[in-house]
Amino acid sequence: MSDLLTPNLIIAISLTIVTQAIQIGAYAARYAGVISGRIATAISLFSLLVTASRLAALFMVPSLGALADLPANYARDQHLSALPPDLLAHVGLQMRLIVAANTIGVVLGALLLPMFLTMFVRGISAFERLHSIPRALLRLFDPRVARDLLGALFHPPRLRLADFPLSAVPGKLLIANAVLYAVYSVGVVAAYYASDIDLHARTTASGLSGLVNGIGTIAFALFIDPTTALIVDHTVRKERPRSDVTAMIFWLIVSAFVGTLLAQVILTPAAQYIAAVANFWITHVKH
Repeated sequence: MSDLLTPNLIIAISLTIVTQAIQIGAYAARYAGVISGRIATAISLFSLLVTASRLAALFMVPSLGALADLPANYARDQHLSALPPDLLAHVGLQMRLIVAANTIGVVLGALLLPMFLTMFVRGISAFERLHSIPRALLRLFDPRVARDLLGALFHPPRLRLADFPLSAVPGKLLIANAVLYAVYSVGVVAAYYASDIDLHARTTASGLSGLVNGIGTIAFALFIDPTTALIVDHTVRKERPRSDVTAMIFWLIVSAFVGTLLAQVILTPAAQYIAAVANFWITHVKH
């Protein structure tokens, strides 16, 4: 186990959990916009939080790269053309633990959602008074604001499953969201895993995460973002009850959780797909 849980793996797992928790927490921005009636400001704060999560993901890449490089360097030093099966299985297990961290991050984000909602509502109010995002963020260090955030965390509202009718959410939205989280959970991980599956094309493979993430980007642009925005707009215009937005957020979190589990199924095929494309590129595309 000590050989498995290396410092690089622990860093990658920790940052993955943080990134996914922030992504889930960003869902609260939609509802905060409905509560406050400030949809545009809420979307701006949503973008800020998503940017923060992507920044955290950038710090994960060096650790992930090191996990892939160390066994590849061992194979090179031993004059091997491929990783031994047991070493490749070891790498695969490490990659699966990183993918599993996405599932933990979704659960953590769901538990923190009441705190995120309070933070967004207070943030919108602070921004309107101060007209400055940095100054509004500094309000988080105010003891009264911190007390309210902790209160929302430790004393969340009591809710029942009946409060989240599935009929309020389009099925295609939940399917697309599950696909999004599945492919985003494996995209970068599969690319580095592929670099160890085919050492001959390792550099090319490590740069091809977009082959997987592109599917998630299409799903987000075509189905997820427009549909969630439409539901929020209908709610603001009082064409839908607020409960539809809370139901949407709940089922989006459920579908995200399912998507991270599905990611375990598609990890190896995605890595093999990337390795095959990388091998084809350097073998058949001549300069």
